[in-house]
Amino acid sequence: MDDLTNEEIVELLDIAQRLLPVAKGDVYAPLLQGKVLGNLFFENSTRTRMSFETAMKRLGGEVLNLSSIGSSVAKGETLYDTMQMVNGYTDIAVIRHPRQGAAQYSADAVEIPILNAGDGAGNHPTQTMLDLFTIREAHGTLEGLNVMLVGDLRFGRTTHSLSHALVRFGATLTLVSPKSLQMPAEIVSDLRSSGKDITETEDMSAEINSADVIYMTRIQKERFPDEDEYAKVAGIYKLTASDLGGAKGSMIVMHPLPRVNELCASVDSTKHARYFEQAFNGVPTRMALLCRSLGIKVPKKVT
Repeated sequence: MDDLTNEEIVELLDIAQRLLPVAKGDVYAPLLQGKVLGNLFFENSTRTRMSFETAMKRLGGEVLNLSSIGSSVAKGETLYDTMQMVNGYTDIAVIRHPRQGAAQYSADAVEIPILNAGDGAGNHPTQTMLDLFTIREAHGTLEGLNVMLVGDLRFGRTTHSLSHALVRFGATLTLVSPKSLQMPAEIVSDLRSSGKDITETEDMSAEINSADVIYMTRIQKERFPDEDEYAKVAGIYKLTASDLGGAKGSMIVMHPLPRVNELCASVDSTKHARYFEQAFNGVPTRMALLCRSLGIKVPKKVT
């Protein structure tokens, strides 16, 4: 996200909006016909992998899927060598990897464009684009909103990327987490250097009624080296429909999914729930990113 200006972010969101009919399958626009996407997922994924594949195919392109299992990575092939093969077979690649910095390493190793689909506990910039799209669809703007980020803010790469983007648009952030899972200090320092109001707390209930967005995240068991440490914080936050009785009518609840027990099913039927729509929004936003990365111009009117 750091390589995009605010104007470029808004432009990408506008393009995603124009591509919504294509994402839904109502319009066929083969803008990426003849192009091949390498979908490289070395960590588990449902929504990100499927939405990139759907985005590419809805635009007429082809997809090659690669994971650690069933490829030469399982035989010990290095990431560098794998990327050299991908560079020859595809026009663009998406990578998710457990090692922080792997996406940048891959981009430096090849000539084709590389999109970061999540690198360890680092960042998840394409998730941020769909999050911003969802917020703008609900509120009509990204400017000056009051946003709560709740849960695992230490390992939660979605919150790392999103928080940086939100403060660029003047958001007030409330960071809710247990002390052991607070947002990394260097990220909080960066956020505060923007001059925006950043509050850290362990109390989720205090700011619910003033929030424009509540962004829930799961406690990520797979990031804990010690099962006992995970047990101390598992289930510490749980948002229910009854918690939202005093919330603003326009407030939306988001979640990058999958959820465990931090977001009750009772919220699903409220007017605030946006997380399934949020997941779908990965398709048009990733369409926009694929087109931009490949230098493909999207018409002002897609029919």
